[in-house]
Amino acid sequence: MFTGIVQGIAHIARIADRSGLRTLRLAFPAGFDAGLQIGASVAVDGVCLTVTALHVGAADFDVMSQTLALTTLGGLDQGAAVNVERAAKEGAEVGGHVLSGHIDCRATLTSLRTPENNRVLRMALSPPWMRYVFAKGYVAVNGASLTVAEVQRAPDGSGWFEVWLIPETLRLTTFGDKREGDTLNVEIDRHTQVIVDTVREAVDARLGPYLAMLDALARERGASGAR
Repeated sequence: MFTGIVQGIAHIARIADRSGLRTLRLAFPAGFDAGLQIGASVAVDGVCLTVTALHVGAADFDVMSQTLALTTLGGLDQGAAVNVERAAKEGAEVGGHVLSGHIDCRATLTSLRTPENNRVLRMALSPPWMRYVFAKGYVAVNGASLTVAEVQRAPDGSGWFEVWLIPETLRLTTFGDKREGDTLNVEIDRHTQVIVDTVREAVDARLGPYLAMLDALARERGASGAR
């Protein structure tokens, strides 16, 4: 379990590929690996990885091909910077929100704004994931717990959301180096997902016999459908 409070920036020191597996060696910021053991979990750009070997100031992680395909880790080169967080300890303060380190999807950074002392990231998200993102709610982006500032949904279920980053967040993460067109790992808040899915199932169960009629009526009035 993680909290989404990024503890520093690591760099990929070495990449080794084998059949169906890629080993990443991460060089950590000073003090990050104190007490780190083989088998421990570390969130790397939000992806929960297991330590397979230890080195001075660094560690190795094995990444499966499925993880490489689903997340941004498959596109990283040697020298790339990543957000890192150690697994949460029992009784530790949760400054962000509870994360599993299991990435749901990737978002595309579509625009950047830099008002004074802030950086605003707008990210496009595909269906069905956009239905779980709400203004003032939480979302994890590259392992960082962020509060959603604004949301806009399209009729097809896609959309975008914005987050505002303060200078301290930019200092401790890689977000200051991101550019338009970059892809970012997203983990949806599980509590929000459960609530949304439960409500949708309840509505479907009650309105099921009428949905076809409502869809037809909505199309007649120029909308996209009842759902």
